[in-house]
Amino acid sequence: MTTSLLLDDLGSERLSARDKGIPARAFGLTVREFLDSEPRLSEFWTPIIALDDQAMQGNLDVMREWTVTRGLELMPHGKTTMAPALWQRQLDAGCTGITLATMAQVRTARTFGLSSIMLANSVVDERSLRYLAAELADPAFRFVCWVDSAATIDAMEQALAGVTLDRPIDVCIELGQVGGRTGARTVDEAIAVARRAAASGVVRLAGVGGYEGSLGHDRSAHSVDAVRRYLERQVELHRALGDLYDDGDIYVTAGGSAYFDIVADVYAGAMTDDARTHWTLRSGAYITHDDGFYRGISPLDEAGDNVANPLRSAMRGIARVVSHPERGLALIDAGKRDFPFDEGLPIPRGVAADIGQTWRALVGAEISAMNDQHSYLTLTDQDVAIGDVVSLGLSHPCTAFDKWHYLPVVESAESDRVIDLVRTFF
Repeated sequence: MTTSLLLDDLGSERLSARDKGIPARAFGLTVREFLDSEPRLSEFWTPIIALDDQAMQGNLDVMREWTVTRGLELMPHGKTTMAPALWQRQLDAGCTGITLATMAQVRTARTFGLSSIMLANSVVDERSLRYLAAELADPAFRFVCWVDSAATIDAMEQALAGVTLDRPIDVCIELGQVGGRTGARTVDEAIAVARRAAASGVVRLAGVGGYEGSLGHDRSAHSVDAVRRYLERQVELHRALGDLYDDGDIYVTAGGSAYFDIVADVYAGAMTDDARTHWTLRSGAYITHDDGFYRGISPLDEAGDNVANPLRSAMRGIARVVSHPERGLALIDAGKRDFPFDEGLPIPRGVAADIGQTWRALVGAEISAMNDQHSYLTLTDQDVAIGDVVSLGLSHPCTAFDKWHYLPVVESAESDRVIDLVRTFF
């Protein structure tokens, strides 16, 4: 049964001048009242990030079909958006839960009634663990986190000394790589951690976790080989733990939004004789995709070879030209506080006299640099006027959503009609 999150309160929140980009006429209205008034994107102040409903739904459908066909579960990383309304859409599309990165995010998610959570991290803080112990009294709450050392389990046991647990905390043994991020460095070290978990009364051994995305940053043969070898070690570890598992749920999980095709390929052989395990992807960026980093690396991007049903970018930035101090250079009213910049700068796509008017392609332009509240628009083949608006492709959803309290959702790339406001909780 699909989880129904507690989203009604979001529609009752009142809009105000504290909400960046919101039209002045919305102040004092609830979100629901404002949406009932059929707002247009042209009413919003610049800068703004707009989401495309049609493209998001298409991406949800594409990823659902892709994972189901391969027998994989999907618990997408909710930290990408921190937007419960979008989590609900992912759950409605068949996702078996949501992955999160911190216990603060877990606490937020629980206030919305999210009942299936993977924490792709360790929990060692006493306050967080005691909160978690209380939440585990809910028998409907499915939770699993990661550990990568005996010291982690020691810290969990010490923090929960004297606390009566309704059930132990499910943990996956995180496998890492020398010089990488977190995770036991070798399979043998990970097996030792698993034995420690299996002997604990506070945690329960629940599988193998890890993140392959830090091993590559492109589709080069070197990166693909590093990712594949890591995933093969994951499967090796899982098989080595067979005698330590009990009869409860077991997970093997990997999968950022860059190499999930390799995850599926490596897992496929192990899945044929291991139906009891939840073979789980955690890809999170697919719901909006992008025009930058993931467009260049995702196996399902429309620019890829033989991709019949591709992911498409469902987010764009819109900013206004506020200065044209010299030939070939204009400044727009958006910067690092508004748009993502850590995985590539915004990409100029079009220009118009104002939002809602006809866009014309912006050829030979690029964003060459960004300040906190300005971006440098370099021009070659075309010119722009002060007051024009520029449409921008964005790279990396994970650092796009965190800059906005509300993001308007339009019906489609061709529509100016706003049908929703996505509320974030960073």
